[in-house]
Amino acid sequence: MTVESTAARSTSRRSGTGGKRATKKAASAPGDAGSTTGTTAKTAKRSKPAGSKPAKAAKTAKPTKAAKTAQPARTARSAKPRAAGQGANGSAGPELVQLLTPEGERVEHPDYAIDLSAEELRGLYRDMVLTRRFDSEATSLQRQGELGLWASLLGQEAAQIGSGRALRDDDYVFPTYREHGVAWCRGVDPTKLLGMFRGVNNGGWDPTTNNFHLYTIVIGSQALHATGYAMGVSLDGADSAVIAYFGDGASSQGDVAEAFTFSAVYNAPVVFFCQNNQWAISEPAERQSRVPIYQRAAGFGFPGVRVDGNDVLACLAVTRAAVERARSGQGPMLVEAFTYRMGAHTTSDDPTRYRRDEERAEWEAKDPIARLRAYLEKDGLADDAFFASIDEESEAMGKHVREAIRTMPDPDTMAIFENVYADGHALVDEERAQFAEYLASFADSAESAGEGR
Repeated sequence: MTVESTAARSTSRRSGTGGKRATKKAASAPGDAGSTTGTTAKTAKRSKPAGSKPAKAAKTAKPTKAAKTAQPARTARSAKPRAAGQGANGSAGPELVQLLTPEGERVEHPDYAIDLSAEELRGLYRDMVLTRRFDSEATSLQRQGELGLWASLLGQEAAQIGSGRALRDDDYVFPTYREHGVAWCRGVDPTKLLGMFRGVNNGGWDPTTNNFHLYTIVIGSQALHATGYAMGVSLDGADSAVIAYFGDGASSQGDVAEAFTFSAVYNAPVVFFCQNNQWAISEPAERQSRVPIYQRAAGFGFPGVRVDGNDVLACLAVTRAAVERARSGQGPMLVEAFTYRMGAHTTSDDPTRYRRDEERAEWEAKDPIARLRAYLEKDGLADDAFFASIDEESEAMGKHVREAIRTMPDPDTMAIFENVYADGHALVDEERAQFAEYLASFADSAESAGEGR
């Protein structure tokens, strides 16, 4: 279903025309059926002889044979649509910004050029490999009962590493709960990401140290946080930029729409980075939007662009251009990274219940890491020794993560009552005493059991 066909149907419903009459007008002015209909009607009214009366018969006439024939078109509208922005073959469409093909071939784009050294390219490969290893290790730890939950980024490494490496140190990031690759780029210790999922803290890092905010579980709310922060940056006169990450499902949240509105009105230096991984848990992207997500930006008054989310070079180039635009005072921009979630939404999800294995196989052929490796090998930018060293580093990371999670200290159980109020509060003091008594009862029970033996 295309935007044009929807607009045409809407015009037809508003004007009440159909059949031969609609066909005749469409043929006379295919560019703007709605405005032409209005103009034609006014012209006809002005040209009527003085004293003539309107032809009422035109209002009560029965539908023509052509109009009746056109009615079954409604059935076509009820058919399941293709994913927004996709062609008949499931591709992302010609508007996709791509610099590295799935086969590892380097291509150019007229608007987004990038020139990286061999060392920088190898660095991007290392980032993606180590991020994927950390992610897979965390998934395994959850299956072993060490974590309560985990949200995997498998398949989205290029979108996160590419965009993360496009930022300056003074830029500020507002993530969701899946931006492990961006956290890596910001210098956050990967093991600190595990604390919240283990249930021992609310986020184990100081956001001001790396300009990387705490993970946000509430869907879409971080877009508003980012917009408010960006408005503050602008008022302070700083030239840094802000970036907010969210998924295709979150793009349907009101918070995101409100963030778009405020950022446009206040010309805030913020980049909205949507990782369209095709599935909002079990809901496909085609049910989230009838147009490509990046096109929504135009309705709010700022530009949007769709980038190949499995192409780390394109993600780097597009994000770099977007943040530079924001820094220069040109306002917000929406980047839609067209990618795919290879794994489950979280470890509590079973994607085999709602999507086909063939679909995943199609996207595995576009794997972001394999794509960059193919490019490095073809152009002689990395040798076997380099890839072997990355594999060794990957193994070392896996061991480090396993040791860190199993030695992670539990929090003080009474700490929950701290920092609730700036000063003391009678109710909190009472609840603290009750909870302490409750915990002590377990110790009493254990002692009693020991005496019984």
